[in-house]
Amino acid sequence: MPGFTWDTAAEQRFNVNLSILFTELPLLERPAAAAAAGFTAVELWWPWIDSPTPEQSELDALKRAIEDADVQLTGLNFYAGRLPGPDRGALSVPGEESERFRANIDVAADFAASLGCKALNALYGNRVEGVDPAEQDALALENLALAARAADRIGAILLIEALNKPESPLYPLVSAPAAVGVVDQVNKATGLDNARFLMDLYHLSMNGEDLPAVIEQYASKTGHVQIADNPGRGAPGTGALPLEELLDQLTKAGYEGWVGLEYKPGDRPSAEAFGWLPPEQRAAR
Repeated sequence: MPGFTWDTAAEQRFNVNLSILFTELPLLERPAAAAAAGFTAVELWWPWIDSPTPEQSELDALKRAIEDADVQLTGLNFYAGRLPGPDRGALSVPGEESERFRANIDVAADFAASLGCKALNALYGNRVEGVDPAEQDALALENLALAARAADRIGAILLIEALNKPESPLYPLVSAPAAVGVVDQVNKATGLDNARFLMDLYHLSMNGEDLPAVIEQYASKTGHVQIADNPGRGAPGTGALPLEELLDQLTKAGYEGWVGLEYKPGDRPSAEAFGWLPPEQRAAR
């Protein structure tokens, strides 16, 4: 598996997504496993898929695990329904799911604040049969404004992500322009200017988008980047995406944020899925 050159990797700050890597381990063991692999920063989807408001003891246990591993939590998703699973967020889904998202907003923000996490990702949610899309979009804007205000309260940014249509056919934000359009709407609605685009290069490539053009146009509105190779959503070097060139372009375009490793380890332990990145380049600098 090819490695990144020092020039490219030295200018990146990588973090490991513990909701797709190290999932062979219990949640509370994953931060230490990431640290043992040489990483100093991690991110998470909302870990309690059945509960937007888990017991404080569960939150405290995860906080301790992250602190004990001496890793920085750099990103956290708000409650997003069953993920992994059929759901792609809750905030645009009328009824109970929207209420669960709202109940989660301050819980997620407070947990993020307790660990110095400065980025909260709000997945939009699938289209619902029989519901006017305009009704869902209005609800989404209302909920995203609430989330943006909670993020602002803790000095964080709100991330809005484009997914890919083949794997998420009911998700409406399946292009960079669609997601950035929502970012702009949220910033206009709140006046806070803390909503940002989450640029996941795997999802955008699955949509057939021109990735260099996306970077050129939207790097300035990007608050976080995630990578996986395509096809397969595996580690860099397992597919055909020129990830090194794309990350280099992002750096030259002025992006200084985190690059989240959100890929599948394949048929091996997660600890063996980082051969493309030399150990001395894994710790955030």
